[in-house]
Amino acid sequence: MSLADAVLVCLWVGLTAYALLAGADFGAGGWDLVAGSATRGARQRELIEHAIGPVWEANHVWLVFVLVVLWTGFPPAFAAIASTLYIPLTGVALGVIARGAAFAFRKNVEALAQRRLFGAAFASSSVLTPFFLGTVAGGIASGRVPPGLAQGDVLGSWLNPTSLLAGVLAVGICAYLAAVYLCADAVRAAQHDLAEAFRRRALGTGLTVGAVALAGIAILHADAPLLFAGLTGRALPVVAASAAAGLASLWLLITRRYRLVRITAALAVTTVLWAWAVAQFPLLLVPSLSIDNAAAGQPTLRAMLITLIAGAVVLVPSLAWLFWLFQRHPQQARNPHSRGL
Repeated sequence: MSLADAVLVCLWVGLTAYALLAGADFGAGGWDLVAGSATRGARQRELIEHAIGPVWEANHVWLVFVLVVLWTGFPPAFAAIASTLYIPLTGVALGVIARGAAFAFRKNVEALAQRRLFGAAFASSSVLTPFFLGTVAGGIASGRVPPGLAQGDVLGSWLNPTSLLAGVLAVGICAYLAAVYLCADAVRAAQHDLAEAFRRRALGTGLTVGAVALAGIAILHADAPLLFAGLTGRALPVVAASAAAGLASLWLLITRRYRLVRITAALAVTTVLWAWAVAQFPLLLVPSLSIDNAAAGQPTLRAMLITLIAGAVVLVPSLAWLFWLFQRHPQQARNPHSRGL
C-alpha cells in the first residue's frame, strides 16, 4: 500500500464515521420534523434531544477531518470538487450552521412560537443537509467532476439522476440509522412505547431504502456505467455484505434485539460507502484522475500520516469516552452499578 493509499484509507474512515454518527443526528432531526404537535411530539423530541444533545457538535469533527485530509493530501481533487460542486457544498455549510444554531436556540427560548420556529429550522435543515451531501457524492461517483478549476457543469454536476438518487438514499439512510439508534435509547430510558414507535419507523424506513436502492440499479446502469460496472464487478462482495447486513438488521428489529441491530445497521451503511471506494479504485475522480496523480508529495503524505496516527491516539479514546458517558440514562449515571437493558 502506497502512502497515498494509506492517507485515502484514513480519509474514508473519517467519512464513514461522519456518515454513521452525524448521519444519525441528521436522521433524528428528520424524525423531529414529523413528531407531531408541541404536545403530542414532546416526549419524542425530549428523547431526541437527550440522545444527540451532548455529541452532535463532536460528530462534525469528522467532516472537518475529511475536508482537511482531502485538501492537504489530494489538492487537485479538492480544487475540482470545491469549484464544481460549490452550490450543494454551500447548501451543506448553511444547513450545518442553521441546524446547530436552531437546535441550541430552541432549548433556550420559552415562547411556543419561537420554539416552533427554531424547531422547524432544525428539523428541515436536518433533512436538506444529508440530501446535499448525497448529491455531492453522486456527482463525484458518476464522473461529473472533471479535474481542474470549475471545469464541470455547476448545475448538471449535482442535478442529475445519480446525484438525486444518492441524495434520497442519504436522507433515508440517516432516518434509518436514527430510528435504529433511538430504539435502544428509548428502552434505556424505560420508554418502551417510544421504542416500539421507532422500531416501526426503522422497519418501514429500512424497507423503503432497500426498495429505492434496488430501483437505483437501473439508474446507475444508465447514468453512471463506470460506477455500475465497479459495483457489479470487484465491489460485488462488499455490496453483498451490505445487503446481508441490511437483512440481518431487519430481522433483529423484528425480534427487538436493539443492541445488536445497532452493529448490523452500522455495518450495512459502512459497506455501502466502502463498496463505492472499491468500485472506483484506483481513481479518485472518474474517469481520469487517479489517486497517485492527485496525491501531494511524499514528504507531505508522510507527515500527514504520522499526524493522523498521533491524532487518532488522542481523539478516538476521547470520543469513545464521551459517547460512553452520555449513552447512559441519568438514573443509570447516578447508580454506576446498574446496567442498561
